Amino acid sequence: MHTNESTTSLHGVMAEFDSAQEIVDAARQTMAQGFTKVEAYSPVPIEELNDIIHKTRTILPKLVLTGGITGMASGFALQFWASTMAYPMNIGGRPQASWLTFIIPSYELTILFAALTAVVGMIVLSGLPQPYHPVFNVDRFSMASSDKFFLVVESADPKFDQQATTEFLRSTGAKGVYDVDE
Repeated sequence: MHTNESTTSLHGVMAEFDSAQEIVDAARQTMAQGFTKVEAYSPVPIEELNDIIHKTRTILPKLVLTGGITGMASGFALQFWASTMAYPMNIGGRPQASWLTFIIPSYELTILFAALTAVVGMIVLSGLPQPYHPVFNVDRFSMASSDKFFLVVESADPKFDQQATTEFLRSTGAKGVYDVDE
């Protein structure tokens, strides 16, 4: 069955602000209203805004710690295996598994594994590469890299209602409110 209706789905509603303080105030009001799927776009970093919107912290530090411990354990295990099982050598009556000699290579592998985990984890958790995002469909969004600030409430938010959310964002002092199509 064919219909003539538009099947464009809505990603959310975007509000435009002129200053960092305006978007911080609007983000506070938005979070106080109970919205949870909110994102902000700014030409400059605003630490306060990040604290307001993203209350949950990332698991990246735990992943890096796990990567570092894995690197240390694998370095130590490889040296222990090589010294005692694969190529045991009795040189001057010294013990075959002298753990003191294993410290430096294990330390280096700790750093290597932690760094690689940090890079890969950051890329994966950030959802990169992402050459397209629905906010690019709003013409005014190009100003986000120069002098405008944008706050988006996503339609996936449990509290989202298009008309009510649009009216709410207008009440926060937004200079413009736009629908963000998928």
